[in-house]
Amino acid sequence: MTDKPSGPERTVNPRLLRLYDWIEASPVGLGWNRAREMELMHRAMGFAALGFLTLVPLLILVAAADPASGQGFARWMGAALGVSKESQDEVERLFGLPGQALQRTTAFGLAALTVFGLTFGSAVQTGYEKVWDLPTARWHTLWRHVVWLALLIFSLIAFVNTPEPEDSVPLTVVVALGDLIGTFLFFWASQRLLLCGRVRWRALIPGAVTTALFMLGLRIFSQMVFSPLIASNAVTYGPFGTVLVIQSWLVGVGVVVYAGALVGRLIHEALTRRRLEREIVLEHGRHHPA
Repeated sequence: MTDKPSGPERTVNPRLLRLYDWIEASPVGLGWNRAREMELMHRAMGFAALGFLTLVPLLILVAAADPASGQGFARWMGAALGVSKESQDEVERLFGLPGQALQRTTAFGLAALTVFGLTFGSAVQTGYEKVWDLPTARWHTLWRHVVWLALLIFSLIAFVNTPEPEDSVPLTVVVALGDLIGTFLFFWASQRLLLCGRVRWRALIPGAVTTALFMLGLRIFSQMVFSPLIASNAVTYGPFGTVLVIQSWLVGVGVVVYAGALVGRLIHEALTRRRLEREIVLEHGRHHPA
C-alpha cells in the first residue's frame, strides 16, 4: 500500500521558468540585482542626509563669500530644482540671508564643516567602489576628497553663474547643451578621481553620460513635481514642508549619481563583450578560412 501525498503536487510552468531566467540574464535583471546588492536606496538616503547636513551649510558659506552668486545658496537650489517664482521665494525664506553666514561662523564651525564635507566625499567614493566591486581605498587617498569637494563647489558656482536664456530657442538649446556637457565632464572626472585611477577613463564614459542624462531627467521631473510641492507644502506645513521636498530631491540626486554609474558599468561590460566576440569571430576566420 502506497502512502498518499499530504497535499496537491505543485509543478512550475517551464515557460515561467524560462521567462524568469531570461529576465535575470537581461540588462534590467542584472541592474536590479546589482542595485539590490549595493543597497542603492540605502546609499541614496545616506547621500541625501549627508548632503543636507554637511554640504548645504558649506555651500551657504561659499555663496556668502562669492558676491557674484547673487542671492546665494537659495538661487543655487532653485536653479537645480527648476522651481517657479513662488517656490523660489519659499526656498529663499527657508535659507534666510546667506550674507550673514560668514559673520556668525566660528573657526570650530568651519573645521567641523570641512570634516563633514570630506565625509560626504568619502560616502560618494564608497558608492562608486561598490558599483565597480573594488576594495576600499587606503587612508592616504583622502586628499582626493578635498580635490573632489573643491571641484564640486567650483562646478556649482559655474552652474549658478550661467546666464539664463530669455525666450530664445537657440540660446536655450545652447545653455542646456552646455549644462549637459559640464555635468558629463564633472561626473567623468569625479569617478576617475574618487576611484583613485583604478578604472580607465574610457570605461567611465558610459557612466558619466548616463548620469548627465539622468540629471537632466531629474531636473525636468523636479519642474513638474517638486516645484508645485514646495508651494503647496509651504502653505500646509510651513518651512518644514520645503525641507521635506528638498530632502526628497536630494534622495533623487543620490539615486541618479549611483544608478548612473551602475548603468554605465553595465553598458561598458556589454560593449566590451561585443567587441571581444567580434575579435574572436575575426580571429577564427583568419585561422579557418572558408
